[in-house]
Amino acid sequence: MKKMGKFLTVIFAVILVLAGCSGGGSSQTSSEGNEGEAKEEKSNEPVKLVYAYGKDSTQATAKLIEAFNKKNPNIQVEGREMPSDTGAQHDAYVTMLNAESSEIDIFELDVIWPAEFAQAGYLLELDRFIERDGIDLNSYNQGALSAASFNGKQWAIPRFIDAGMLFYRSDIISEDQVPKTWDDLLKAAKENKGKESTQFGYLMQAKQYEGLVTNAVEFIASYGGKILDENGEVAVNSPETVKGLSKLVEIATSDVVPGNITTFTETESHTSFIEGQSAFIRNWPYQWNLANDPEQSKIVDKVGVAPLPAGDAGSAAALGGWMSGINKYSEHPKEAWEFLKFLTGPEGQKIAAIYGGSAPTLPELFEDKEVLEANPFFAEEGFQKALEGAVSRPVAPNYPEVTEILQINVSKAIAGEITPEEAAKAMEEEMKAVMSN
Repeated sequence: MKKMGKFLTVIFAVILVLAGCSGGGSSQTSSEGNEGEAKEEKSNEPVKLVYAYGKDSTQATAKLIEAFNKKNPNIQVEGREMPSDTGAQHDAYVTMLNAESSEIDIFELDVIWPAEFAQAGYLLELDRFIERDGIDLNSYNQGALSAASFNGKQWAIPRFIDAGMLFYRSDIISEDQVPKTWDDLLKAAKENKGKESTQFGYLMQAKQYEGLVTNAVEFIASYGGKILDENGEVAVNSPETVKGLSKLVEIATSDVVPGNITTFTETESHTSFIEGQSAFIRNWPYQWNLANDPEQSKIVDKVGVAPLPAGDAGSAAALGGWMSGINKYSEHPKEAWEFLKFLTGPEGQKIAAIYGGSAPTLPELFEDKEVLEANPFFAEEGFQKALEGAVSRPVAPNYPEVTEILQINVSKAIAGEITPEEAAKAMEEEMKAVMSN
């Protein structure tokens, strides 16, 4: 009996062990099943992308993101608005990307940044995506497209092109009264300041930032001056440059502009204009759409557009524009490309043109009925002539150093700390020093 009892005890223990093993196996199978389901659920979640862009006072960016997200449920984009000051925006990107941050996936680049960012290793090269999807780069404005190329590779795709233009209150200024020269503008601005409750005659961008450089380029070029010559050599210290700078200073320190004009970027300028505070403004094409937005503007249907006034050498407009690129450190490059392709393709550019007044880099859209209905000035002679008079900012591999020199010295001239002659001489010396390094 003792032997039988020991035998039964062993059998019972074995049964318990087997039961425990069976239970453990069942539990493990259940756990693996739940984990598999969790992984499957996670894989079905949409990829989230962050799109960084400069301040947008129109509906365009929100419409773009909404349209893409609706068409692509597996990729969802959220926007991140960066500073309106392009210099601050540039520096924010550099700080972020220098740290190899992946917090943004797609971002907007000023037309002067691609070469710098590509050389620094911040941008993802796009050629393989372009080739794979058969994107026809010949359908883009070639001047804008070339600004996004570096060392034979494509690092960004242009979204819209810009050129400085003169917008005026058509209820105050008739078409035949639009000033043709800078002297005419100063006279007209003085004569019409105060009409229709305006406070100013003219608005521009005179803060010490990139926008001041575009204004300076326009004044300098309209009087025949150059910052760099055709060979990339410093040519800023000339009588023509001095004359252009002198006219800029004369207008920026006159009583036709706000007393705090040196704090004005595009945002302050366009806000004042759509509030009905000025007869004239120098701005980019988006100004038209903003001025005719009934939800924001007090001057709907009261705006005209013309080329910027001429100096001794004619009218000149700074060539601008923005393009889209992909952060090299993005964790979702394939999905980022899908959004970039939408942004810079016909559908995205059409949305930007209709809701943001942005001039497309796809020339075919200038013949699109809906685009022209939203932006009738695209078909106007004044708009087309403004684009024809576009001149580029200095093309230099170390542009950030060049633009800082320009900004500082033009600002000093406006403040009366130095004369235009002294500004031109200082710019020459300082630019030669940094470009020889």
